Amino acid sequence: MKQICVLACFFFAFKAKGQELYVFSEPASNMPAHSMSLRIKGELMGPQPWHDSPMQRVMPELMFGLSKKWMVHAGASFGNMHTSSFGWESVSTYIKYRFLSKDEIHEHFRMAAFVEAAYSRSPFHQDELNIGGDKSGVRLGVIATQLWHKLALSGTISHTQILDESRNSKNVIYVPSRIYQGMDYSFSAGYLLLPKEYTDYKQTNLNLYLEFLSQQSLDRKAYFIDMAPALQLIFNSNTKLNVGYRFELGGTMQRMATTSWLISIERTFLNALKKKDK
Repeated sequence: MKQICVLACFFFAFKAKGQELYVFSEPASNMPAHSMSLRIKGELMGPQPWHDSPMQRVMPELMFGLSKKWMVHAGASFGNMHTSSFGWESVSTYIKYRFLSKDEIHEHFRMAAFVEAAYSRSPFHQDELNIGGDKSGVRLGVIATQLWHKLALSGTISHTQILDESRNSKNVIYVPSRIYQGMDYSFSAGYLLLPKEYTDYKQTNLNLYLEFLSQQSLDRKAYFIDMAPALQLIFNSNTKLNVGYRFELGGTMQRMATTSWLISIERTFLNALKKKDK
């Protein structure tokens, strides 16, 4: 009986916010309390003039729902973005605190603050401030998410500081000057396409997403804005498969690539962190 209740709670949690499990960004909502998730993301970019083979990055990540307000991620990245061979690139951590929640029937509004930190051993390449494998740094931000039945909208604003040893060097002048700080903005929309009606937690969900991701340098005039459509399948209310394509709408930043594919799979283990009753 207890297991049935647990599954039912998990099912209704996905029913309420399945369409805000965004592919390229995080919502203000957290994963279920006392749960643990394992996610593996793969990013693929085509050959570039300075890199004659397809570039790829694999990012395993562990996520923990400590409570209904706190969650923590710990991840790493492996790739060949900066080298000719595939190898370890970076480690990172992400902490999110949900500080506002207004829940009603079939809708809610939530806000959260987050901090992300990463160490990368990759050389300093390109302008883009990406601490997801390319650069060492810290990112702080705020997220607001609104859910209306099958539609979820979310916006994020954050500030990134790159922590590279060249930042404090007075012996070298870079032309063009390097970018070490900037603002990131995102707007994400998710819509639940299937099922039309819920009857069982084993039903497969199909969610459609459209996200806009932008970055603006604070060191000199440079920016980009991307659009990223994606599809998501949720199986048995605990396994997600995401496929997304990201491409640049406009920009002046030097980047690894202006188009990329992202594929990820995530498995959630409910009550993995909860102490068992004796």
